[in-house]
Amino acid sequence: MPIIIAILAALGGAIWWWVRSNPREALDTAQDLATTAINAPRRLAFRRQTNAHPVEGIDDERIAICAIAQSFIELEQLPTIEQRNRLNVLLRSRLRCSQEEAEEMEVLGRWLVTQCNTAKEAIPRLGRRLRKIDTGQSWDTMQDLLSALIEGDLSRAQVDAIDDLRIAFKR
Repeated sequence: MPIIIAILAALGGAIWWWVRSNPREALDTAQDLATTAINAPRRLAFRRQTNAHPVEGIDDERIAICAIAQSFIELEQLPTIEQRNRLNVLLRSRLRCSQEEAEEMEVLGRWLVTQCNTAKEAIPRLGRRLRKIDTGQSWDTMQDLLSALIEGDLSRAQVDAIDDLRIAFKR
């Protein structure tokens, strides 16, 4: 028992010394730990309840369209600031949403694309989910948004992505 107390006292002393030496880093670490502890039950409950891919949890066609658009501009290379700004403007005008909603949809869309590993893998999966949500009624909206994003000629990957979307929508 005295050995355990000595180990705990040494550990406590080391932590106290570190906090005194690096108070800002210690506060950041404590805040990160608190955030992780708060979010852990939600993350575990989400996995346990659905046990499905995050794309299958999409229930708003606007989010799916936004994620498809982000995947589309990320196919060849990372999107530029101008492309991201154009996407934001198009989301607000074509999908009739506020600035805050557009920013939230963009963040969620980027996360969904990363959950699919690559933009090439995300497009067919998101297309199938979008078709399930609204039975293919948003094809025209999505097509208008994608055509407005294109600056010049389509790349080979973008042509393949449009073919994947046609297959997903059965068109």
